[in-house]
Amino acid sequence: MTAPPSNAPAAAAAPRNPRMTFAQDVRRIGPLAWPVFVGQLAVVAFATVDTVLVARYSALDLAALAVGAAAYLSIFVGLMGIVLAIGPIAGQLFGAGRLKEAGEQLHQAVWLALGLCLIGGALLLWPQPFLALSRAEPEVAERVRGYLAALAFALPAALLFTAYRGFTVAVSRPLAVMLLQLAALALKVPLSIALINGFELPAGLGGGRMPALGVTGCGIATALAMWAQCGAAFVLLRRDAFYAQFGLHRAGLARPQAAAQRALLRLGVPMGLSIGIEITAFTFMAFFISRLGALAVAGHQIAINLVSMMFMMPLAIGMAAGTLAAQRLGANDGRDARRIGWHGMQLGLVIALLMGGAAWLARERLLGVYTGDAAILAAALPLLAWVMLFHVGDATQAIAAFILRAYHIATPPVLIYVASLWGVGMGGGYWLAFDRSGRVPPSLQGAPGSWAAFTLGIAIAAVSLCGLLAWVLRARRREERAEHRAAAAAATRPATEG
Repeated sequence: MTAPPSNAPAAAAAPRNPRMTFAQDVRRIGPLAWPVFVGQLAVVAFATVDTVLVARYSALDLAALAVGAAAYLSIFVGLMGIVLAIGPIAGQLFGAGRLKEAGEQLHQAVWLALGLCLIGGALLLWPQPFLALSRAEPEVAERVRGYLAALAFALPAALLFTAYRGFTVAVSRPLAVMLLQLAALALKVPLSIALINGFELPAGLGGGRMPALGVTGCGIATALAMWAQCGAAFVLLRRDAFYAQFGLHRAGLARPQAAAQRALLRLGVPMGLSIGIEITAFTFMAFFISRLGALAVAGHQIAINLVSMMFMMPLAIGMAAGTLAAQRLGANDGRDARRIGWHGMQLGLVIALLMGGAAWLARERLLGVYTGDAAILAAALPLLAWVMLFHVGDATQAIAAFILRAYHIATPPVLIYVASLWGVGMGGGYWLAFDRSGRVPPSLQGAPGSWAAFTLGIAIAAVSLCGLLAWVLRARRREERAEHRAAAAAATRPATEG
């Protein structure tokens, strides 16, 4: 890896100070993390808005939302992970000052996103495998099909925006992404209200009333908001002077390049698998819980939405720390990359402990925001203790995974997730929830048993990924020391020979 040229981007620069403190690194992480946090809250708020509105509409539609959202996330998030390979790749190029090459990666990520849309769209339009796994009632299954058909139209816009988001965060401009995400949410809320509950048509359009679409209206509102967001991102790329330095103002889309596509897939496929394993574990969790009835799955939907909202903070910290680490690696400053990684881990763990404790103390008030239905509240309340513990483990594993990706290490985490989330979490959750042994105590049967097993699984993943990260950073430090000794020996050899 070569040293950066003298005109390396200021955003990637950092003083080569081996004694940089935790507080100083927090000040570097903060400007990147807070826009990511706010933007991701807006993303999760899409689901929160739908959950709150549909919970007040009907229990059947809420059950359909739980199954449909789990199916969509299983497909979209795995594909999203592949496209997000642009982040570590463009981040290192940005840190090295190779701006045109970084911009070229966005073109290649767009081609990758378009290809993945074909796969994802076909799966969304044929949801029968998900319906069979969930054993959804006929009334629920019909609603799931309508919801997923609308989201099939939203998928291309969502993946194209993912390419833009990954690139823009990698070059230290997350505020632009945040503003677009907030604008999309502002459009989504009134659309969801109108389409879920129906609305009166203006007299100029013939009057009458648009029928209530329930959960299908959620999907249509999401699709309209996603395409508006994608269009705004395209306009910004073409007109914002910041992107000109990356060669992104020129008209047209560069041709796909085999080498670039292979590099994206080499990193992106294991990234997508890791994220996909995590999400599919939760998908099967929702499917298994749906067999316990509409109330059980409604309570689970509220708990999973709450933990998803809380996850946005460690996600933001992980993305910020991973971005800075990738930029410093591109700038050939391995020491600073290691330090920012560990300080990001420490910051995320402290905040996760505080957030988890606050959620537990305010659990009844939090649940009251979602619904006033006493039966749903009774189903959700026992899950909140597990939500607190789960969040701490989830935060730790997520930040470790982001930092590992900065080093282009994504395959070993796949194996860790398979064992911990599919093995312990999903398998153990099924065993507890349905009392397969006949000896599971009542308090760990049903949905609480699934959450207990997944909490243990995420804790195992967190410990394993932290151990892997420590090993990688020690290995990199040894390599750097060996290189420095070799360089020093080469520098002194002419004097010795003379």
